[in-house]
Amino acid sequence: MIKYKNYAGVVEYDDQGKIFIGEVIGLRDMVTFQGRSATELEKSFKQSIDLYLEMCKRDGLEPQKPFSGRFNLRLTPELHRQIAERAALEKTSLNEFVSHILEDAL
Repeated sequence: MIKYKNYAGVVEYDDQGKIFIGEVIGLRDMVTFQGRSATELEKSFKQSIDLYLEMCKRDGLEPQKPFSGRFNLRLTPELHRQIAERAALEKTSLNEFVSHILEDAL
C-alpha cells in the first residue's frame, strides 16, 4: 500500500509487462499509476493524485474523499439482534461496539 495526501493506492506487479500497476482505492473515479521501479511508481502515484486534485479544481468539483467513515453492513437478522443485545449489555451504542471490535481485529 502506498499513501499520499490522505489517499491510498494498491499495487500489483505485471510479470509479463515487467511493470508495477496501481490504483487509488476508495474513489468512484478511476485513478491509476504505474512504474518500473519503486521510485517511478511513487512518483507516478503522487503525480496522479495531484492531477486528479487539479482537474477537480479546474472543473469546479469537490474532490472525492477516499473514505467517509461510513459503510453499510449486511448481517443476518439473528446476528444483528445478538450484536445489539451485547452492545446494550455493555451500555454502548451499536456503532461504538462494532467499531471497537473492528479496531481490535486490526
